[in-house]
Amino acid sequence: MSMTDTVTIVSGTVLEEETATLSMAQLCRACGVHAELITEYVEYGILEPQGRKMTAWQFPAISLRRTQRALRLQHDLNINAAGIALALELLDEVSALRAQLAALQDR
Repeated sequence: MSMTDTVTIVSGTVLEEETATLSMAQLCRACGVHAELITEYVEYGILEPQGRKMTAWQFPAISLRRTQRALRLQHDLNINAAGIALALELLDEVSALRAQLAALQDR
């Protein structure tokens, strides 16, 4: 693992965000939430699991950070899942635009 690789620690296990996945139970446990909330986040496109059946869903490790952001938005701003989805989409777009700007400035 290089110094530029992003890692997350879940229950004492280091996850490389490029390749690691979490089960529904692991994601729920790491975030301290019930599966119903994760299911709602999936329904609104906040999270995108791999797999067809809910019992077999695997979430990319980045879903942990995304879920934590969603929970902060819900708690701090008291917005619903639709609002969270929109806010996260806009935050992702701002991040992408900043990355493009930085790349252009490095030329």
